[in-house]
Amino acid sequence: MNKLTKILTVVVTCLAIGYFSGNSTRSAILDWYPTLVKPSFNPPNWIFAPVWSMLFIMMGIAAGLVWDRIDFEKEIVKKALIVFAIQLALNALWSYLFFGLHNPMLAGLEIIILWLMIYETYLQFSKINKIAGYLFIPYLAWVSFAAVLNGSIWWLNR
Repeated sequence: MNKLTKILTVVVTCLAIGYFSGNSTRSAILDWYPTLVKPSFNPPNWIFAPVWSMLFIMMGIAAGLVWDRIDFEKEIVKKALIVFAIQLALNALWSYLFFGLHNPMLAGLEIIILWLMIYETYLQFSKINKIAGYLFIPYLAWVSFAAVLNGSIWWLNR
């Protein structure tokens, strides 16, 4: 498989996980989420889909760049891709905890673990391909913001 095919494979995988994760929570976004008290810095709902789409694309590109190095650095690449897969699963889990279970507290605890795994992915990817590491910085920033937002929503609705 060439580099472009690897990148496209992971981008499509990330977007599909994001789509199915979001799809399973759409009803809560329409009926439960609007009933919550939100902080003044809560973005409008329309902003989340394009931001997450861009982040999933960037994640996929990063993972594809790392995957492309598997023939040269097999063990470190495998480790990095395992960490990547774990953070991707945690990303999907957050949506279920927050929107599916209507549990901002549990989602808030989980987002801390998610952030740590994103940071670990950033560190692992940076060792293999600097651009792949850089592509994770906006994701870290967004999830940092999301963690503050999650905590604020929990606090305002406890």
